Parts: sequence; C-alpha cells; structure tokens
Amino acid sequence: MFILSLLFSSDNKLSAQGFSQRESLLKNAHGFVYNRPDEAIKIGKHLLKNSASIDDEIVYSLIVAKGYFVKGNYNDALFYAFQTRKNINKMSFVSKELIHLKFLKYNILKTLKLNSQADDHYVDAENLIETFDDSKEKFLLHCELLLNKACVNYRIGNYKQSQKVLIEIDSLYRKTILEDDWLRQRYNTVLGAVKSELGELETAKMLLDSSYRDLENMPVPNYLVRSALLSHMGRWYFLNKNHPEAITVLLSAIESAKKIDNVPLLHEIHRQLLANYLAINDKENYKRFNTEILVLDNRLDLLEQESVNTAFNLISKGQENYFNAQKSKYSHNFYIALCMSLIFIGALSFFYFRERWKKNRLKEIIRYLEISRNVYNKPKTDKTVAKDKRLTIPKETEQNILAKLKRFEQSKKFTSKDMSLAVLAGQFETNTKYLSEIINTHYQDNFNTYINKLRIDYIIEKLKTNPNYMHYKISYLAEKGGFSSHSSFATVFKSIAGITPVTFIELLKQEKNVKQENEI
Repeated sequence: MFILSLLFSSDNKLSAQGFSQRESLLKNAHGFVYNRPDEAIKIGKHLLKNSASIDDEIVYSLIVAKGYFVKGNYNDALFYAFQTRKNINKMSFVSKELIHLKFLKYNILKTLKLNSQADDHYVDAENLIETFDDSKEKFLLHCELLLNKACVNYRIGNYKQSQKVLIEIDSLYRKTILEDDWLRQRYNTVLGAVKSELGELETAKMLLDSSYRDLENMPVPNYLVRSALLSHMGRWYFLNKNHPEAITVLLSAIESAKKIDNVPLLHEIHRQLLANYLAINDKENYKRFNTEILVLDNRLDLLEQESVNTAFNLISKGQENYFNAQKSKYSHNFYIALCMSLIFIGALSFFYFRERWKKNRLKEIIRYLEISRNVYNKPKTDKTVAKDKRLTIPKETEQNILAKLKRFEQSKKFTSKDMSLAVLAGQFETNTKYLSEIINTHYQDNFNTYINKLRIDYIIEKLKTNPNYMHYKISYLAEKGGFSSHSSFATVFKSIAGITPVTFIELLKQEKNVKQENEI
C-alpha cells in the first residue's frame, strides 16, 4: 500500500530564482523533506508567502505538499498541491515541479480511491512531459511516470499488471535505472514487493536486499523510504513463515515511521505485526499492539475522511471554475454538484462501515483469545452475598450440596434437556431453596445461567479437543449441549462467550491452520 511513498526521490533539483539566501533556504528545505518534514514545511511556507512569480509558487508549493505527504497528511498535501492551478496559464514555461505536482495528486487520489479524478492528472502529466524540449529530461520523467503506474497497480493488488509495467520500464530505461541510484533503489523495491506477492520469493529477496543496500549508502537519511522498504521486507519474511525475523524488521520500520509520524504507514506496519504475533500465538504482544492499532484506526479514519472531503471540495471547485469559464448552464453545475455529493457520501459510508467491521473483528479475536484461556466460566467463590439476604443453611448440608455440585459438573447430566432446578434438587435429596441459594452464593449466578455456562463450556471443550465437532451443524451442537433449539443455543452462546458460535469456530479453524503451517 505504501509503495507510492517511493515515488518522490530527494535528489530532484528544484529550480530557485532570486537571492542566494532564498536559494540556500530552498536547498535546506529540499534536504529536510524526507527526514525532517516539519522543517521543510516551515521553510516552504515562508518562501511561498514571499514568492514573486507563479514559477516560484509551484516550486515552493511542491516542497510543502511533499512534506505533508511524507507525514501521511494527505489532506494538507492536497491543499498545497492544488493551490497553484488558478495561475497555471501565466507560467513562463512547463517545469518539472508542475509535473511532480501532478504525480503527487495522482498518487494521493488513487490512495483515496478517487480513480477517475486521479487518472485525469496522470493524463495531464503525460501530456506535459511531451512539451519538454530536453530529451534527457523527457526520458527521465517518462520513466518516473511508468514507475507511478507500476506502484498504483501494486497498491490495488494488480500485481501482474504492475510486473508488466516494470518489464516495460526495464526494456526502455534499463541503462538509466542502473546509472541513477535513486531510480535503481525505487525500481528494485517495487519489483521486489511485486515478486513477493507473486510467490517468486528468492528473486524478491535479492531485489529487496539490493534496494536496502542502496538506501543505506545514501548520504541523507530518508525515513519514509526506509520504513516503507522495511515493511516490504517484513512482508517477505511473513510469507516465508520466518515470523521472528519479520517482527524484528517491522519493529525497526515502526521506529523510522514514528520519526515522521506517518499514520497510514504506521497503521500498515502494525497490521502486519498483528498477523505475525497471531501466527506464533504471542497473545501478550498481540493484545498490546492491538490496543495501539485501535488508536491508529481512529486517527486514520479521521485522516481519510478529511482527505476525501478536501479532495472533493478541491475537485468540485476546479470543475466549477471550468464550467463558469465555459459559461455552462446552472442546471449542469447543479447535477455535477449533486453527483459529487452522492459520491462523497458513498465514500464516507464505505470508510465508516469498513472501519466499523475491522474494529468488531478485532473485538471478536480478543474475545476468542479470552475464551481460549477459559476465563469466563470460573466460579467466583471470592465474592459473598450480604448475610441478611441469605438463607440459614446448616454448614454440613451446604458442604454436602457443594460436593454434589462438583460431581455433577464432572458428569454430563447438565446436557439433559429435562434438567431443571427441581429435578437437580430431587437428585441431590434437598429442597430447591437450598440449592438455589448455594449456587447464587458460590457462583454468583442463578440456576439457569449456571447450567447454561456448563453446557457452553462443554461444547467449547469438545470443539477444541475433537476436530470433528468443528464440522458439525450448529443444530447438532445445540442438541449435544442440551439446548432445545438452534436459536436458543446461539443466543446463550453469544451472551456468555461474547461472540457467536459460528465466529468462534471460524477463529478456531484459523488458529488450527496457523499451527499446522508452523509445524510443517
């Protein structure tokens, strides 16, 4: 997902005009983008405030937009990337910075799944590149354009198409890539990530290792590229089932991502960590990082919603200006705005329900881990009931009934559909009041809850110890547990365990598969 972060290399030479002080500030800002983005943003805003021409404005806007992009703040990155469009026609020439702004908008809009709008900027970049007179510059920009395309296809899971584009890059620009350290590093990273997903793990490892060596030899640290590359390497180790090494690499990736506070990247790395901890059944670290990812979920959800809102506002504003310039009819503008609103509402709904599903799923997994430790059905004998509410039961009678309850729990009599308080009291040769009082006092449950917990615990134990039970119908499990119907069993199971029997069985199967894979 975060391979797009490799698209903007820090060796692009931004043109700066004016006094040497301004040139020095611009050089510093450019050097800070990937390791001290906040400093780059401050310098870029200062220069932008005092810009004398549209050409300078584009240069400074790109610095600020890239700084926010490195931080994963797509909302502000879009704002500055779109800021210069009003005066584009006043430019003295088409600059590389203008094309890189197109690249930036293309990648962010693709990340936000605004594909049609993103493709417009890709086409614009392609057309602008054709206006260059310098054949060498045109050559390099075309190479970067195709790298963008490969990255986008990787991000959306179209790995074969991404590989096809990378093969095209290799055939057209192989010499250029070999001679340019940053292009080579970026190309190897993308290709290595694609090869990993296509199962060509040996080749992928060679490419990712080569990319890492190139990165380490760079004169200026690049925390965005480093954390993204380590994330890909962690994915490679996970696919090779080397979970300890994957965890080590991903923890290092987190440290780099924290230096730039990139929330989307941190969220992706944490998601990978959870998968590795689940694979090795490290429940303590799983719960610790699960707590962290819930916080990141909230931050990412807010970021995505703000970014989508900003994107639609900027795009809508641009379309409105265009239609006004063309003197289009009011009704046309109205329908465009209406369509944009519907798309925006649809996008927000998608993000909302996706994040809600993810959070519910995480809660189910946590509940499953708790059930696996049998924490919910332990007798709470440390609690007592107020003396004035208790019946006076002879001590010998109470101990006798408790002993019978323990023997009853070790049997399977509780699975009988006819079991009731009266029936059990008759079997114990006591009265219902005594039996009910003792269950309430020593288990803090009424009789029905006490019996239902025994039944649910019995079924869960069967599911965990007898693999055949995972393939039985829910109605059969209900009958074996002593429940009168499928629905009553499901309702009781959910109320006691916290998750449905179907979800519990699904998670149990997943855990079994992970254990089998680790044993191979």
